[in-house]
Amino acid sequence: MVPTRNRPMLRILGFFICAAFIYLSFRDLWLNHKGKAKLGFVKRNGTQFVVDDKPLYVNGWNSYWFMDHAVDEHSRNLVGEMLEAGAKMGLTVCRTWAFNDGGYNALQISPGRFDERVFQALDHVIAEARKHDVRLLLSLVNNLQAYGGKTQYVNWAWQEGVGVSSSNDSFFFDPSIRNYFKNYLKVLLTRKNSVTGIEYRNDPTIFAWELINEPRCTTDVSGKTLQDWIEEMTGFIKSIDDKHLLTVGLEGFYGPNSPKRLTVNPEQWASELGTDFVQNSNSSNIDFASVHIYPDHWFHNQTFEEKIKFVVKWMQSHIEDGFKELKKPVLFTEFGLSNLNKDYEPSQREKFYRIIFDVVYKSAKRKKSGAGTLVWQLFMEGMETFSDDFGIVPHEQDSIYKLMIEQSCRLGKVTGRLKEHKLKELCSHKQ
Repeated sequence: MVPTRNRPMLRILGFFICAAFIYLSFRDLWLNHKGKAKLGFVKRNGTQFVVDDKPLYVNGWNSYWFMDHAVDEHSRNLVGEMLEAGAKMGLTVCRTWAFNDGGYNALQISPGRFDERVFQALDHVIAEARKHDVRLLLSLVNNLQAYGGKTQYVNWAWQEGVGVSSSNDSFFFDPSIRNYFKNYLKVLLTRKNSVTGIEYRNDPTIFAWELINEPRCTTDVSGKTLQDWIEEMTGFIKSIDDKHLLTVGLEGFYGPNSPKRLTVNPEQWASELGTDFVQNSNSSNIDFASVHIYPDHWFHNQTFEEKIKFVVKWMQSHIEDGFKELKKPVLFTEFGLSNLNKDYEPSQREKFYRIIFDVVYKSAKRKKSGAGTLVWQLFMEGMETFSDDFGIVPHEQDSIYKLMIEQSCRLGKVTGRLKEHKLKELCSHKQ
């Protein structure tokens, strides 16, 4: 038994022990929060991205799988690990899906019905990106069938007896489907993040919105149907969120009325997809143009050297369009070289990346419109089932890993961002 005269002293001692425990528990968290600079929105100044009045050239990547993996607590850690790995290479932007329509782990189960569990997974992705100082380019729907896409919207309309056409392209012109999509946009943009408490439309962690991944409307080669849809949907998004940048999500093909359809497009089919790079990107609500680079998919029987020549011409053409016609930044949001090519050698991928990085670097030095690149695509170890013939686990391919760091440092030097502590440390080690 404790003597009565010692009890007050023990109470005082217990209080100080408790206070010390609380202090030590929350000290690191408080210091980390205090040390975090306020994040500004990425804006556009002519043909450049800017943050806090400084130019920003993007060196980033695609990891489409973030939300899907964040749903399951056993795979959620991969999101943070991938973001940390990207940040360690100086990468600043990651493009990922903010959609999953119908099917397994669907965000939107049916028109207007959402799975809160999956929404919380997307909340987690955004919060983790902020934690690692990486911004997100969030894509809003797929032209392809993966993760639902426009096909799922058309199926919903038919199931409810309101569909006007069985064509997948009715996604662009069916009034009911347009309303489905607008409802999804409103719910997503005004979503309050369950982790951070910030509405998506007010969160600068989001670099920009991408309207649709690789849109095509082959039932109207003239391009009018797709252009009308772009104008309507971008206007709707901007009426809800005027803080974030917005892009279409194009592959970059020139339409039937463009003279470049004959000189720059890979083949004739590319002008018959209902898209046109300049017209689609010229919408007043579109802040920057997007382009993909896949000579493997676009050509038959070309040698590696022929593909390289095409890539340089393709990129320079779009950078020229961005600078002279659109007066907007041009971001190459997907690029890759397949390892299934008959003549593929690992050294080819390094050369392919270097050529692309060099074109953007030269554009940045000249203050032209080439605003950056996002490699398709990066994974962590053990994720082979989610990979494809373009996928890379960065630290397993040392030459690519070093090349991406080199690009981060080169672009940082151009923009004067080498003094920022993370980039300064990374690039000093590189040297």
